[in-house]
Amino acid sequence: MLWSTLSRYFFRRYVFTFLTYCLAILLVILLVDFNESARRLSAAANYTLSTGLLISALRVPTILQTAIPFVVLIASIATLLQLNRKYELVVTRAAGISAWQFLTPLIAANLLIGVVAVVGLNTLAASALQLAENIVVERNLGAQQTSGKTPWLRQRTEFGDTVVGARASAAGGTKLSGATFFLFDENQRIKERLEAESAVLGDGEWVLTNVKVIRSSQPMERLDTVTVPTTLKAEFVGESLTSPETVPFFELRSKIATAKSFGLSATSYEMQFHRLLAQPALLAAMTLIAAMVSLKFVRFGQSLTVILGGILAGFVLYVVSELIQAFANAGTVPPVVAAWLPVLVAAALGTTVLLHKEDG
Repeated sequence: MLWSTLSRYFFRRYVFTFLTYCLAILLVILLVDFNESARRLSAAANYTLSTGLLISALRVPTILQTAIPFVVLIASIATLLQLNRKYELVVTRAAGISAWQFLTPLIAANLLIGVVAVVGLNTLAASALQLAENIVVERNLGAQQTSGKTPWLRQRTEFGDTVVGARASAAGGTKLSGATFFLFDENQRIKERLEAESAVLGDGEWVLTNVKVIRSSQPMERLDTVTVPTTLKAEFVGESLTSPETVPFFELRSKIATAKSFGLSATSYEMQFHRLLAQPALLAAMTLIAAMVSLKFVRFGQSLTVILGGILAGFVLYVVSELIQAFANAGTVPPVVAAWLPVLVAAALGTTVLLHKEDG
């Protein structure tokens, strides 16, 4: 059945539908992200329309990678509904071909899409996101960002402790935009606060540009350049500030090993690795969830309630996945369990319902 003419036909129909929906969602993602970027970055002096469009275009692959399970779910439902509406599934069933057989091409296509997403799209998304971060930092747009988690580092030198934060980072964390430095005295009290448009990690020092120096009981001072001593190495900073989404799949294992060698938590990298590893199986499970609501033949079209039920099931699966990932990042759940549990639940649910419908 897998290599028959009918299987190839179903395979082509599904791939065409998937690519159509994928293109439509790409355009929606680009427009939404561009609108959000313009809202956050347009106040920056160096911001232009073309810059905002370029940054949004570079972020699209990363967002698409997150949205692929939903695209697969919607494309699977749409393909099965089209085949049902044109009586093609009716004829297929009348020929003695079971649901498990004609679903095989769709499952095979989703496994292939998952592999391409992990091997190809992930590499493209990681490189594009790194480039987007470089543009934000180099053009001093990071200082205008008002959302997102600000990373913080604490360094110790002979001059005292310093806490370093930034709204955006690039080049493995060695370039910061919208940087803030808190300098402490020997009694662990803040003696200075430095707010810089940008900061670059050099050899034994941070070089800050366009700096506001704030001291207690003293007027604010503006300086073009300030240097802050540091003992941090570029490798350590990179492990602490680099987002897992900017690391390609094939480099995650070495990133995990390096983070552990520095005594840092590698949970976010491990979660990203297992999540990508489980993605082909998750997409295949989405096919079974789509089949739950799309195989029943209805003379005048499928019930909207049933279709929305399938989409809602996919959304609930996504929410549960994000919730389990939050527990994994907090160290409560092992990353491998957090990544594979939603896949097993979706596959078990879809298989159970189809067995009940098809085999009684």
